[in-house]
This record gives sequence, C-alpha cells and structure tokens, in this order.
Amino acid sequence: MADLSGHPVGSPFPAGVSFGTDGIRGRVGTLMTPALALQVGYWGGQVLQGEGPVLIGRDSRTSGAMLAAALEAGLTAAGREVWNLGLCPTPAVARLVQQLGAAGGVMVSASHNPPQDNGIKLFAAGGAKLGRRQQQAIELGLRGELTPALNRCGNIYQRQDLLDNYRQLVRQGLVDNQLSGRRIVLDLCWGSATACSTELFRSLGAEVIELHGTPDGEAINVGCGSTHLEPLQQAVLQHGAEMGFAFDGDADRVLAVDGQGRLVDGDHILFMWGSALAAAGQLPKQLLIATVMSNLGFERAWSSRGGALERTAVGDQFVHQAMEQQGAALGGEQSGHILCAHHGMSGDGLLTALQLAALLEKGETLADRRNQSFVSYPQRLQNVQVPNRERRKEWQKCIPLVEAVAQAEAEMAAEGRVLVRASGTEPLLRVMVEASSSELVDRWIDTLSVIAERELNK
Repeated sequence: MADLSGHPVGSPFPAGVSFGTDGIRGRVGTLMTPALALQVGYWGGQVLQGEGPVLIGRDSRTSGAMLAAALEAGLTAAGREVWNLGLCPTPAVARLVQQLGAAGGVMVSASHNPPQDNGIKLFAAGGAKLGRRQQQAIELGLRGELTPALNRCGNIYQRQDLLDNYRQLVRQGLVDNQLSGRRIVLDLCWGSATACSTELFRSLGAEVIELHGTPDGEAINVGCGSTHLEPLQQAVLQHGAEMGFAFDGDADRVLAVDGQGRLVDGDHILFMWGSALAAAGQLPKQLLIATVMSNLGFERAWSSRGGALERTAVGDQFVHQAMEQQGAALGGEQSGHILCAHHGMSGDGLLTALQLAALLEKGETLADRRNQSFVSYPQRLQNVQVPNRERRKEWQKCIPLVEAVAQAEAEMAAEGRVLVRASGTEPLLRVMVEASSSELVDRWIDTLSVIAERELNK
C-alpha cells in the first residue's frame, strides 16, 4: 500500500524522525509529509490497544486535511475504524476518547508553531498522550525495523456531531448566565478555538468580543493568540472589557489578560484556581505541580500560604505523570497548559478560561484576583537558533556556556536562577534567566544568549 509519493507502508524513514515533547512536528513538505503521516497512522494503529474506534481531529492549517487523510489511510490499513471529528481543539480528541471508550486518538496540529508547520499528536485509550514505550514502537516501524502486515481494513466515518459532546463536557458544573454582565475578549487565533469557544462563553451569559474568529490555515498563530498578546491587550483596553483570553492554534492552552491589560499567565492561573480548590477542600496536600519554568515569585507566594509546589521538566506529559504519581488535583505550565484532575487530566485552554472566569464572585474582577496572587520575579526567555539537533540536546558539553551559567548562578545565589534547555519541537535552545532585579536578568540573558549562539553554531 502506498500514498501519492510512492512511499509504501513499512518502508523506512530516517532515524531522525522521532517523537518530541509533544508528538511529531515540523515543516510541511520537509518532515511532515503524507508519506510520514501514512506510516504513523499504520504503526499507531498497530500499537494502540483495544477494539474501539480511533478519533482524528485537526486544527485549521491548510495542510491538515491532507495529513488527516494520510493518517486515516494508515489507520484503516492497520484494521482500525476511524471517526473523523474535523476542526476541533486538541482536548476535544482527548476528552472524547475517554468518554467514548475509544482505542485512541490523533490530533493534526503544530500547536503554536507558524502555519508552514504541522504535527501529529497521539492519544492512548483513556485520553492520555501516548506513552514513551508506545512511541518507541512506532519509531521502530518508521525506521523499517518491524514487519508490516495488511490483514483487514477499517472504515472511516465523519463524526463532527461529537463536538456537541465536548461542549457539554466543558460546560459541566457551570450554569446558564454564570458569566452574565461580564464583557470578555476572546482571541481565537484563526485556529481550533473557532470551533466552539465563542458560543460557549455566550451560552453562559458573557458579552463576547471576538478576535481572529474564523478558521484560517494561512494566518493561524500569525501575530495573534497566546504567543502574541498585543492584539488582545489592546482590544480589552479599547472595549473596556473585564478580561480577555488568548488561545494557541489547537486550543490546548490559554493565557489571559485582566481589565488593565496585564498578563495573567499559567502561574497566576494555577495560583488562583489552586486557591479556590484549596478553599473548597478539593486540593489534596495543598499540592500544585508546575514546571522548571514557573516563576520564583509564584513558588514562594504559594509556599507562604502553606502550599507545596513540585516542579517537573517542561511538557504537559511530565506534569500529567507527576500529578498521577503524587495524587495532585491541579498542575500546569507557565505557558498556559493547565491540567485539572476534576476535569479529565487533559490540558484544555477553553475549559481553563471558563473555569477562571467562573471563579470570580459577583462584583469581583480578574484584576482583583491578580492583585491578590503574587508579584512575579523579573524573567526573560531568549530563543537561540541552533539547527544542529545533537549540539542543541548536548549543550552541557559546551564548556564556555556551562562556565557562564555557573558564574551567573553564583552571582545571583538564592535571588535568581538560570534554565537552559533544548526545545522539543523547534530548532531552538531556550535560555531563561530569572532574578530579583531586571538589571541582573538583562545582563545575564544577553551574555548567555551570545555565548550559546556563538559556541553552539561553530
């Protein structure tokens, strides 16, 4: 069996094709091709457990339909029945896999990446992202180290109607008119959030002002959404809105701004939502799970109120794993991936936005809640282009950079920290400096970034 490029099922791909921190992601036509999607679908169909259907969703990218069709071909070649959800948020796939008892799910999206990129995220039965062992099994198939077999073919069904089930899941626990009287701006990023966000907020009584509100695969993430908050901040101030929410391309994360146009990031959301759960007796051990990127100001403020915070590596799958191991109810990332055990343990930007808005008492604003949370330490993140994957992943072998990091940490001592890590989805080394003063942050982020770029690109 072959796709239009003539690449047959079972024919090997280069060893460099592998799962990153959030699936497989890259430039369409270079890494992300119908040939690759066909084989990921086939080997994914072999790896998934259970006899139920496999759900497929996608964001608005122009290449999404092409890659989804190739994935369907691969899955059906593996004997799987496929239910196509069409345009939807990534968490809709995860939540519906769980609700329907499906064998698994696939989302075609490159999240916050530019329109030229696309990606494939796979979910196991139960709605959790595919585990590392299953990913490795798929990688063996992609490298031609497993023998394919075409025994029977599955069918494909169009099930866009299932998005109604997702809407009901997201609304669970909320009541009509709960957001009545609140003017809210939504930046839908031309992406997955356009499928249902506005109608859900309006169904709860909110007055919604919509930005970038139609699906547009050529414009997704371009100057908008959770990676570009300026349009949202301007709209909130211009319209006198109480708050605003910006989603990324596949709507699995969200960032907010208050009525003064100030950022409310994932750390603030964890603090506010965690405080509400703790007050209701629904936060075991007063524990929050965050990542190494979370702000020191957040950690110290949460600790001062009797809470505990455990950090993980960057990536919502690591947060998910720690939450399960520790029995935690809430966790997430500064970037806006928030997971709540009371709502299915899937990062869901729309659910998070609705829950945050619903926390507010009558007469209370998001700005009020933000004022009561914490003061962030100055923090800067600099992305350094390092196309060489191995040098990027093994930056610790770069002596000049390691020595500079040690010097920075020694100078800042307990009043700051440095984090250097290789991106799992882009050809970037991410350098973060956080300290009690902006002067320290600016000086060291500039120094470390210059050294990293010079030394790692030799």
